[in-house]
Amino acid sequence: MNKKQLVHKTETIIRFSEVDSMGIVWHGNYAKFFEDGREDFGKHYGISYLNVYSNKYIIETRYIDHDAAKIHFEYTIYNKKTNKVCATGESIQVFIDLNRELMLTPPTFFMEWKKKMGLID
Repeated sequence: MNKKQLVHKTETIIRFSEVDSMGIVWHGNYAKFFEDGREDFGKHYGISYLNVYSNKYIIETRYIDHDAAKIHFEYTIYNKKTNKVCATGESIQVFIDLNRELMLTPPTFFMEWKKKMGLID
């Protein structure tokens, strides 16, 4: 038996302010795009965003330490009333130099931050 799937596609226009210096959409905008899609889905299928608006959420962010020249976070979003997990995700950012080349070793300021946080000696 096939279950019916509800799918709705939302087209968006990428604005100049949403891209980085290389013309690539900045990863932080994806969450906003997800929200745009979810809101448009609700309009299309008749389930208002306001139906779930009254619930509060808690976002937990964890830094994942690496020796490599990157910053890695994991996220968990909880419903504050039920403490149930609503969504999980992660982001990984690498360092590039002014020539837009990938840095293979972490920059000094990042290593200093890691020392300050007690992640390295």
